[in-house]
Amino acid sequence: MSEKNVRVRYAPSPTGYPHVGNIRTALFNWLYARHTGGKFLVRIEDTDQSRKVEGALESILDSLRWLGLDWDEGPQKGGDYGPYVQSERLDLYRKYSQQLLDSGHAYKCYCTSERLAEMRSQMEARKESVRSYDRHCRNLSAQGKSAFEAEQRPCVIRLKTPLEGQVRFNDLVRGEVVFENSQLDDLVLLKSDGYPTYHLANIIDDHFMEISHVMRADEWLSSTPRHVLLYEAFGWEPPLFAHLPMILGPDKSKLSKRHGATAVTEFREQGYLPEAMLNFMALLGWSLDDKTELFTREELVKLFSIDRISKTAAIFDHEKLRWMNGNYIRQLRTEALLAQLMPVFERDLPNSVKRPISEEYVRRIVPLIQERINTTKEAAPYANFFFLDELEYDPKLLIDKKMTSESTLAALKAALGKLSELQEFGHESLEGVLRPLAEQLGLKAGQLFSPIRIACTGRTASPGLFETMEVLGKERCLKRIEAAVGKLISS
Repeated sequence: MSEKNVRVRYAPSPTGYPHVGNIRTALFNWLYARHTGGKFLVRIEDTDQSRKVEGALESILDSLRWLGLDWDEGPQKGGDYGPYVQSERLDLYRKYSQQLLDSGHAYKCYCTSERLAEMRSQMEARKESVRSYDRHCRNLSAQGKSAFEAEQRPCVIRLKTPLEGQVRFNDLVRGEVVFENSQLDDLVLLKSDGYPTYHLANIIDDHFMEISHVMRADEWLSSTPRHVLLYEAFGWEPPLFAHLPMILGPDKSKLSKRHGATAVTEFREQGYLPEAMLNFMALLGWSLDDKTELFTREELVKLFSIDRISKTAAIFDHEKLRWMNGNYIRQLRTEALLAQLMPVFERDLPNSVKRPISEEYVRRIVPLIQERINTTKEAAPYANFFFLDELEYDPKLLIDKKMTSESTLAALKAALGKLSELQEFGHESLEGVLRPLAEQLGLKAGQLFSPIRIACTGRTASPGLFETMEVLGKERCLKRIEAAVGKLISS
């Protein structure tokens, strides 16, 4: 298959909100399409109507847009191979399931759910390997079929899997894969309600949409021999397969809610940047080498190849994602980070803070906190002292371990005197006054700066003291230092 003819697809089911493993599959398909100059399709596999979740489809498409994974064909985009929603293609599936019946590659099964449950129960009682079906209707006589048809017994259509031989296919990640036909069941292709199963619809759609490569999660590997058999039954050439490694939590178990956020929308709400999420997810099962971790979108497109996809499971490391996101935050220009943080401050600052938040004021704060936050959600709790009228802290924090209450009080009063005389309240003039003052008082710089920092911010750690005081302004700083003096006197 020439790379010029690459057509790949992301085919989610709207049965839940998009999990990172699911979107990682979309990302790898998108990267391969963009790398090869091919086409990236989105197809909605909504044939399991009973499990459909309200709002899931919108969330899936919104997640793709947030990450910049644009699609060439699909919902809201159109294309020459539509419709791209399976529930709108039912006639096609019924037509081709009938073709399989006519060619002898499939048969009608009239077994009720009660009979199937009883069958499995008996297998368990005999301690046999439990199969989903015992092929009861596979060789049903014409008379038996007619009797069921006469009573209008509902039926499904099953694939007539060969009882002997093997299915072999080459997986672009795993190499040659072999399955014994004797281990495969006669899977259901068309349900009694006329809706296809994933297996039938998937094959028909991939064929008619001219999909060249099927890149999907490793969990679908065991279904692939059935799909290969279906392609053979139709007389169609199968696409190339690439099964992507599982994503595990830090404890090496399958990634789940107990490991923290797993939905892409949750990471967005927690303050992760789309560029960081894209970079991080690209490394969940793919790598360029053993050291490079930060890639731009353009670099990923240029460098991505299927032969660099790992066979082994990927570990989802939340701390690494935070570190990576922090890197991306630090690379942002002030205006770009400001645009990210304004809605965060409006939403997350205490209700006591007056709205709307001043954009110009936040613009001055951004450079001070940019080096210190790893997600945008951390910004409001980290920087809330810039916005509060009154700070709450334990007065004992004001007293350095080598200071007393009296010496701290004297130092703060001396600082108040010097600061109140300042005409220019910039960080350079502040430092020019307070460093010499520490020497005059016989203190180390930290012994003076520490109580001033706590007085002005309520924190033992903050952005640079003089830059912070400059943004807070003279009036607010003097007021807060006076309040600290009052706390010491009354404590």
